[in-house]
Amino acid sequence: MQPRILELRTNILKKNDALARQLRIQFAHRGLLVINVVSAPGSGKTELLTRTLALLNGGGPGDSMSSFAPRKQRLVAGQMTDEDATFAERKATMLAERKAAYRTAAIVGDLATDNDARRLAASGSPTRQILTGTMCHLEADMVAGALADWNLSEFDFLFIENVGNLVCPTSWDLGEDLRVLLCAATEGEDKPLKYPTLINSADAVVVSKLDLVAAIEFDVALLLRNIERVRPGVPVFQLSAKTGEGLEEWIDYLTTRLKEKRALQGSRSRRDRDSEVGGQGRASVVRAALETAASEP
Repeated sequence: MQPRILELRTNILKKNDALARQLRIQFAHRGLLVINVVSAPGSGKTELLTRTLALLNGGGPGDSMSSFAPRKQRLVAGQMTDEDATFAERKATMLAERKAAYRTAAIVGDLATDNDARRLAASGSPTRQILTGTMCHLEADMVAGALADWNLSEFDFLFIENVGNLVCPTSWDLGEDLRVLLCAATEGEDKPLKYPTLINSADAVVVSKLDLVAAIEFDVALLLRNIERVRPGVPVFQLSAKTGEGLEEWIDYLTTRLKEKRALQGSRSRRDRDSEVGGQGRASVVRAALETAASEP
């Protein structure tokens, strides 16, 4: 006889998955790239997202990359190399493209307090806090509720900072395009081996807090081997949100994925996509998704 608790969990996940599918469809109609950021508590999700939002918004804190500093010193001294020149051209192009700022928003999940949401809001991005109480993860209906009065057509990127936990978020689809796992240098090189389920559901891995590697004698190469062992071929980004190291590659990855997603949607304009919803208002999309999920057994 099947335990009742297993049957109940199966039904809950079924409804969550149904709502997540509806949300994913609507995100696609809007050309919105949704990133679900997961990690253990204290891995640096909020700091990374604060810097990411600021950069995508067209500048702000951390716009000057630390890797440019020594090159700038050589430029001033008249000792610029060919490699420096190539780097400078790439940086100039990147900053010029960033003038046409992307439109970003964020949702933050925590058991208590809105501290992280207030930090992200400082970037200028619309931000919503979800307080989960005793729940160790976000669910699709929580995300749908947080989006209810937002016009999703006004955004290019939506970042979801999940509750800090390496177990619970694994099974809960939020309709995201990308699930990004943070592995902080402070957590040890064997983290992927201890929590293989979550990393196996990740689309990308960020190795964070690289600025602390030397101080704590962290073996980055060993961590990378362990990541590859558990999730072969997954994209890995090594960075420090504090110094800015590695942020260029991270931003390039996000903007490239946005362009790829929109290319798949064809040539329809945002106005055409909006008209398909029937002009029912900002909350109609989310309400329709909620109603669909609620009607399923």
